[in-house]
Amino acid sequence: MRALTVTKKKNLKRKIKLSADDKIYYTIIHIFLILLLIVILYPLVYIISASFSSPYAVSSGQVVLLPVDLSLEGYEAVFKNPDIFTGYRNTVIYTVLGTFINIVVTMILAYPLSRRDLPGRNFFMFLFTFTMIFRGGMVPLYMQIKNLHLIDSLWAMVLPGALSVYNMIIARTFIQSSIPGELLEASRIDGCSDTRYFFSILLPLSKALIAVLVLFYAIGHWNSYFNGFLYLNTKDKFPLQIVLKQILIANTIDTNLVVDPEVAAAKQGMAELLKYSLIIVSTVPIMCLYPFVQKYFVKGVMIGSIKG
Repeated sequence: MRALTVTKKKNLKRKIKLSADDKIYYTIIHIFLILLLIVILYPLVYIISASFSSPYAVSSGQVVLLPVDLSLEGYEAVFKNPDIFTGYRNTVIYTVLGTFINIVVTMILAYPLSRRDLPGRNFFMFLFTFTMIFRGGMVPLYMQIKNLHLIDSLWAMVLPGALSVYNMIIARTFIQSSIPGELLEASRIDGCSDTRYFFSILLPLSKALIAVLVLFYAIGHWNSYFNGFLYLNTKDKFPLQIVLKQILIANTIDTNLVVDPEVAAAKQGMAELLKYSLIIVSTVPIMCLYPFVQKYFVKGVMIGSIKG
């Protein structure tokens, strides 16, 4: 049966013949996509190559595609700082805990707002949407965090921004368009409560959505810099991004203050090399998430954003 199906598909492909206009169209599309891929991929390749090159090769512009004078000086300078591992630890904690809180809050709000029988549903949606356009600003938010005694604490990094209204709307639309309402009616007939329906039926069917939301929220927490800069005072609580910034500043000098031109050139080259090494150090861990959520990405985002 399977062999027969494969044979039918091959015969169907043979019957489909592209016209001359179609061939020209597809050729142009392929050329455009290849050029777009090169434009996107080249900066990434350049950053990786520059991070493994010598400081002089980077500062003199010798790096074009492949590493020149293969060297690990940039990574040695980064990991020589003892605060780098503390920053990694703090960022992992902030990312895991913050993402968990984000997912819990988002799904708890998205489910009732997806129910058309919720009283005042449109009013609540208006309130949430209103906050996307009008906000209190940085000063009122800082005063609120201070009054709650959250300054220089773990919660100052994970509670502000616990809900993204944009992601909540995606989750609500996904639930409306992808999960049939008949499931809720059938569960009610069997005596299932809303709480049990949420945990036993809704969440298992929303794995694609949750995977995409985890990626969105985790990237936001991993790259978070301003919250740590604003709310944290203790060095041992700084996230990775602040630690990397301090490493970069420590290796950047004013060349006008250096008498020896060779020393100035070496320092300038190291500063340039550190930029690329820091990008790799801060990017690679979070990029490891992509292979695990790639198969859910299109399904979770496209269904949740187009329908409804």
